[in-house]
Amino acid sequence: MAGKRMQIKKPYIAAIIAAAGSAARMNGLDKQFEEIDGVPVLVRSMLALSDSDWVDELVVVVRQRDIPDLYALIRAYAVPKVRSVVVGGETRQQSVRNGVAAVSEETQYIAVHDGARPFVTQQVIADTVLDGVRYAAAAAAVPVVDTIKLADADGKIISTPDRNRLFAVQTPQVFEIGSYREASEEAQKVGKDYTDDCQMLEAIGKPVYLSRGDSSNLKITTPADLIFAQAIAMELEERNGFQNRAWL
Repeated sequence: MAGKRMQIKKPYIAAIIAAAGSAARMNGLDKQFEEIDGVPVLVRSMLALSDSDWVDELVVVVRQRDIPDLYALIRAYAVPKVRSVVVGGETRQQSVRNGVAAVSEETQYIAVHDGARPFVTQQVIADTVLDGVRYAAAAAAVPVVDTIKLADADGKIISTPDRNRLFAVQTPQVFEIGSYREASEEAQKVGKDYTDDCQMLEAIGKPVYLSRGDSSNLKITTPADLIFAQAIAMELEERNGFQNRAWL
């Protein structure tokens, strides 16, 4: 994990919320618009990023058919800082690329966040931004708690990696915009399509550092995750004693 913080001047940061996925594992449910304690998943994600003092603007990437519904939600929940809503591509990498193309000219760093991670905390956002600015690339992550096995195509165990060096990567992931664009252009040129933005930077030799994530920063991927999310929402409300905008 990244270490001691340093004093920095706040740069201009655009958050890109990726919400154009097909939700293939949701059994027909549209996870971005499913409600957690009465509030859509995507709204929670947008409010968490927009409420951060580190984030200056939001670009939300969705499917074409979802644009009218998204604008309605932005108005209904008075989500601030939304610069634009853009149509996603066929893959996550293409969708984020579309989002990057829509940020303001003064943008110095981008914070890429999954629309399906509704419980990202202000602390995680701040920590990842600080590390991203310090190192030019950083991603929220948590230590892996299970023992991981590497197997071959037949399912036979090949090796057991050291768990102390394994981390589950979350979002936000924060990048200096010039480095990100360089990595994105190179990936497009060589025909590579990555499922994780960090991989693009790694592929061109740019180091990416891990910042402190949080176990509550759950990504909604399956219907069962919605049940866990409801429990998290209830716990957060009980813990805070009031309804914070980010949790509603």
